[in-house]
Parts: sequence; structure tokens; C-alpha cells
Amino acid sequence: MEFQHVSVLLHETIESLKIKPDGIYVDGTLGGAGHAREVCRRLSENGRFVGIDQDREALAASEERLREFGEKVSVVKSNYVEIAQVLRDLQIDKVDGIVLDLGVSSYQLDNAERGFSYMADAPLDMRMDRDQTLSAREIVNEYPENELVRILREYGEERFASRIAANLVREREKKEIETTFELVEIVRNSMPAKAKNGKGHPAKRTFQAIRIACNHELEVLSEALDQMIELLNDGGRLCVITFHSLEDRIVKNCFRRNERPCTCPPDFPVCVCGRKSKGIVITRKPIRPTRDEQMENTRSTSAKLRVFEKKEET
Repeated sequence: MEFQHVSVLLHETIESLKIKPDGIYVDGTLGGAGHAREVCRRLSENGRFVGIDQDREALAASEERLREFGEKVSVVKSNYVEIAQVLRDLQIDKVDGIVLDLGVSSYQLDNAERGFSYMADAPLDMRMDRDQTLSAREIVNEYPENELVRILREYGEERFASRIAANLVREREKKEIETTFELVEIVRNSMPAKAKNGKGHPAKRTFQAIRIACNHELEVLSEALDQMIELLNDGGRLCVITFHSLEDRIVKNCFRRNERPCTCPPDFPVCVCGRKSKGIVITRKPIRPTRDEQMENTRSTSAKLRVFEKKEET
């Protein structure tokens, strides 16, 4: 299957980066190289681009699509949380812009064998990095009931987490749960008729929660953002596209904390904590896809772009 992915908020992200022709830019979720190609087109021969992805299939596709840009491009298999080490290995100290396009690519959703979609029957997998050992199958079949409840509630904001977890445990005692449709059926049977026949697929929140747990997505995001800001040159920008409230909350809070890190009580006449601002939040409200983009690509509907600019105090 050819790697296909429609880049969300493409124009808005490229504009927000304020690309310098001789700058250094990183895409921490390279995917199909949609954002990457637009960045590289704006770079001079002295510019440099680094693409990071943990999905080997994405890397193979993006390397081919970026081949025309020659030696200014470096593509690395890694998780974006390892960005500092990746840059050290490439002998890069600071960069002028970083892009993160979070969530699952269209290719991963549409390629049934990856097990991300509740719309196609496939083995339970959901690994973004297929070299890792933990998969959705292990989570569903081996995690204790109370941990399944926590995952469904925290990562999926699922109202029926307790029922779903209890039924998962009951069914796996009969036989191992092996496929996406088996999981979908258990989720359906755990919900009252009104809920499972309402708007949206009844298994959407469960699949989101298990995918997030499988790939440690929120932990990785929380750990990576502060170090990304540290890696920016003065005036450099970090652009992050999120697709659900949990991710967006982490990004919003991180940007706010780096803009206003002071922990002194409001009535203190001067700051004594010594925490200095790292920059400014460019997007007081997140940038959303236009109506036209949402109509052309329904997967963009929930996308939000937030932008932070590094400002070194003088």
C-alpha cells in the first residue's frame, strides 16, 4: 500500500514557521513529508532539514519524496522525544523551527493491517513503531481491569470505561481477543442502546485510548515540548498540531508555562523565584482548519495549531 497522507493546516503551519532560507528546521513527525516538502522548497542551499519518524514505512516514503532536495535533508528513525540526541548526532546545536503533527496518519488508519481503525477487521496492533514490543493486543489481553478502566477514562474520556473493562476481562478469560472487530463488538455490547446508536462510532474513544497507551503518546509529548523550546534559536518557532483535547491541553499549558514561568505570588512587588520567560505564545487561540479544508478532509475537523516563539532575554 502506497503511503498516503493529507497534511492538515499545511499553509497555516508553513506561514507560522517564518522560514529563513538558510535556517535549520525539524519535523518530529515526518509521516509522508507533506509539511517537510513545503519547508524544503523554501530553503536555500545553505538551509538544512531534519525529519524524524518512528514508522519505517513513513520513513521509506518520505526519503523518496525528499530525494530531490539532496544533502540538505537528513531523515532519522527515532521518536521525537529523542530530538536532542538526534541533533547531537548530526552535530546541530540549535534550530530555527520545529513541527509536530500529532496523531495517526491517514496511511496508518487506512492500512487495515496496522490495527488502528475500528472500521476494518485486522489484528490488534496500533504500534506506530513496529519495532516496539508492546501492542494493543497485550494491553487488551494482559492489563489488569483497574488499569484498563484508567486508560479508557483518562485517554479516551470514555463514560462507560468500567463496563467496557469488565467485559474485556470476562471475554478474554474465554479466549484471547485478537482482532479489531472483536474489540469493537465487546465495546458495543458494553453500551446502552442510546449510546451505541448515537452520533459517532461507539468504539472511537476506546480505540483512541488504547492507541495512546500503546504508544505512550501523552508522556512523550509532555517530555518533549520543553526540550524543543530549549533547542530553538532566538526567534525560532515551535508549531504543534493536535487532534484531541488531551494533547491540546498539554501543549497549551506548556506554552503558557514557558511564557510566564514565574511562581511568585501575585502580590509580590518583584520576582524572587528567578524563573525567566523562554518566549511568547503566538496563538492566543489555536488556529483551526478553514471550512473548505474541513469539507475536503474530514480528518482535519478536530485539528488545532498552536505556535510558540523563542525569545532570549537580553
